[in-house]
Amino acid sequence: MHLVINEPVERMDRPYARRWWALLVLCLSLLIIVMANTALTVAAPDMTQDLGLSSADLQWVIDGYTVPYAALMLLLGAIGDKYSRRGALLLGLVVFGGGAVAGSLVDSSTGVIAARAVMGVGAALIMPATLSLLAATFPRAERAKAITLWTATAGLAIAAGPLVAGALLEHHGWSSTFLINVPIAAVAIVGALVLVPPSKAAHHNRIDFVGGLLSVVWIGALVYMIIEGPHFGWGVKAITAAVVAGAGFVLFVVWELRHPRPVLDVRRFAQRRFAGSNLAVALFFLAVFGAFYYLTQHLQFVLGYDALDTGIRMLPLAGAVFVGSALTGYLTPRIGMRITVTAGMVGGTAALALLTQVDAASTYGDFVLPLVILGLAIGLALSPCTDAIMGSFPEAELGVGGAVNDTSLELGGSLGIAILGSVLASSYSSHLSDATAGSRLPANALGQAQDSVGAGYAVAQGIGDKARQLGEQAAHASSTQQAAQLKAQADQLAQGARQMADAVGSSFADSVAHTSLVGAVVLGVGTVLVGFLLPRKGRTADAEQAASDASAEEREPAESAAR
Repeated sequence: MHLVINEPVERMDRPYARRWWALLVLCLSLLIIVMANTALTVAAPDMTQDLGLSSADLQWVIDGYTVPYAALMLLLGAIGDKYSRRGALLLGLVVFGGGAVAGSLVDSSTGVIAARAVMGVGAALIMPATLSLLAATFPRAERAKAITLWTATAGLAIAAGPLVAGALLEHHGWSSTFLINVPIAAVAIVGALVLVPPSKAAHHNRIDFVGGLLSVVWIGALVYMIIEGPHFGWGVKAITAAVVAGAGFVLFVVWELRHPRPVLDVRRFAQRRFAGSNLAVALFFLAVFGAFYYLTQHLQFVLGYDALDTGIRMLPLAGAVFVGSALTGYLTPRIGMRITVTAGMVGGTAALALLTQVDAASTYGDFVLPLVILGLAIGLALSPCTDAIMGSFPEAELGVGGAVNDTSLELGGSLGIAILGSVLASSYSSHLSDATAGSRLPANALGQAQDSVGAGYAVAQGIGDKARQLGEQAAHASSTQQAAQLKAQADQLAQGARQMADAVGSSFADSVAHTSLVGAVVLGVGTVLVGFLLPRKGRTADAEQAASDASAEEREPAESAAR
């Protein structure tokens, strides 16, 4: 059965005339999805102080967005394919913008988490729609170039989020960082109506809602487990989520293998090109999100940069992504994706390996080269992978293809923050305990300082404030003896504050180095696996896609019988 797109651009012999303007709208839509997370990283300290967030509250403010976003993409991508991809994009932008407005108005942790969850639902509509509309609008000869620009936009958003948020936080509160997204979403809505052509599958059978709901269950439970277990302990909630994720995954695979028209044909993962590309996307974002998580903390807390300065200092990463994207656009058609993707992953591994040299004496200059190499690696590797994933799906399933790519991205990012964040926290706590061994610091203060680098500096500041108070009391003491005693106590506390601050900074620097080593090992092992899975240049995806299409045709009689 031949499948076509029921849209004006596909019925004409020539490509859609305004496709590059449409791509701008799709890239703007992608921009706000990524910025929603990266902007929050620099707004988190102000939000924590204003709302009195615990570490658990803050974690769910960040991840309340991730769970619905990752869980819903596959089902919503399929719905967009059947009814309207542009409609899914527009609805997603409205939901996302509404969640952002709500997030700027609430004044409690519960309200912020709920607003972020609404934004996650909007993102789950937007993200697969951007890729499916891109693939439907551009002819195959131009699709790789368009995907390269789409990927470069993600790299820009990684740095633009902290930069714009930092500029706003200079004069406004944390709520303004939610409002960054609203004008961009409004422009994207107007642009989508004017510039993006309507698109849906002309022949799309009934949606496999059972498979779609099973995907929501197992992916949602898996992401919840990834968040809950490492950060809050492997208690009943995390173990239950693990069981639900495992059982849901098995049921999902069995159902999809038996269904004549599954929401996702899991047989595609037997194709080396498709499996390797998804693995590469997941591993790369594991490394990128994990590294971004601890690098922004190091720049802000240890090196003392404010939010705006932190955003500015992440710009080398964004610029390098554009350069890497330009390189892969030139190199991949000539030498094949296997070489460019593995080269990019080797570069990412090298960037993390350089970060293992971070110590207490490191300055921003020590971070520039790793940031540049990591940006080049992202640009070099990810565009070919996304292009390969989208090319594995027929025209009627482009929304599902975009959802698969984005789910790999989001699962990788969640794993990166969970795994590398857990390693970071454990390493920091251990190093700080060693650095403060033999000190007279109260046990409860040490426990508080071990919670996070921000908490550690807060403890040091509290000791310093106490020292200043005693110094003021000494200056106004009624007797010389009392003044001397108070001054001695103040000097001792001041020295303790300096020692604590030094211990926190050196311990976090050591934990950054240790965590980077773990990340480099994970990405290095993954590079070998991806290099093995991806086919050589001579073995294109055509053979694998032909096998997939043949498999689909074999299932048509079963589908007809079922109907």
